[in-house]
Amino acid sequence: MNASRFGIHALMGLLAVSLASFTVISLMPADPVAIAIRVWNLPATDETIAAMRAQWGLDQPLLSRYLGWLAGFVTGEWGRSFRTGEPVFREFLQRLPVSLSLGLAGLALASLLAIPLGFFAAARPMGIVDRFSRALSIFVQSVPAFWLGLILLWVLGVQLRWIRPFSNDWSAVVLPVLLIALHSVAVFARVYRRDLRETAARPHFQTALAKGLSDRQALWRHGHRSALYALLAAVRSQAGWVIGSTATMEILFGLPGISQFLVQSIAARDQMVLQAYVMVVAIWMLVMNGGVHLAMRLLDPRLD
Repeated sequence: MNASRFGIHALMGLLAVSLASFTVISLMPADPVAIAIRVWNLPATDETIAAMRAQWGLDQPLLSRYLGWLAGFVTGEWGRSFRTGEPVFREFLQRLPVSLSLGLAGLALASLLAIPLGFFAAARPMGIVDRFSRALSIFVQSVPAFWLGLILLWVLGVQLRWIRPFSNDWSAVVLPVLLIALHSVAVFARVYRRDLRETAARPHFQTALAKGLSDRQALWRHGHRSALYALLAAVRSQAGWVIGSTATMEILFGLPGISQFLVQSIAARDQMVLQAYVMVVAIWMLVMNGGVHLAMRLLDPRLD
């Protein structure tokens, strides 16, 4: 898929997501004006209600409201939070670096650790490393991330005092990043290992061994490229899971990211925040898909 086709498909996808989410959120059984009047402690007079509905465009048809919101979203006018009274764009801009740092650092760390773990697991099937990676994959998919986070928080932060959770320095994000990477590294390692073992079963691998290469040398020279390709495909599929994992870590460790802001806004039915969050998640998935697709094309220029 060339860049122009990818851009058109991405734009159409974003428009479809924005329209669907705007419609669902707008039809929620809650009146944003009534919520704002209660939260801001305003007089619930007919004049106040009518003025606020006119100001927010709630007296217009749904399609007109959507088009107005879409024009504002493109220009950075994401509305005002009912709960905080601040512009939503400013609120997200302040919190987005925390969420991005957690998600990207977790994915990057998982990818880096998965290559040696998967390689040595493939080099000696049913060996110690292979069994460890298999057990790790089963463990992280069976144990909820928040439960494991609570246990590690108590052990490392309270008992051993190796980290300082809820602090304002770098140590506060070490454990969240490790927990995000823990699930992904197990999945990535198994994907990387599986592709290497498939390479080892092909005739050209036996030819490489006959030329005098060791098993590890043959695996790296003839299997790493295709296994890395499979690993990148797994990264694309894990990008969605990282969103939920990042949200869990922000809430568990009190990190001021956009997911924590979303949870605080749900109870207030803060529609502007909900809509902005959906779009930010959609853009995140789009950027991850585009970045991984570009990396896969660099590995295999034949990819369309």
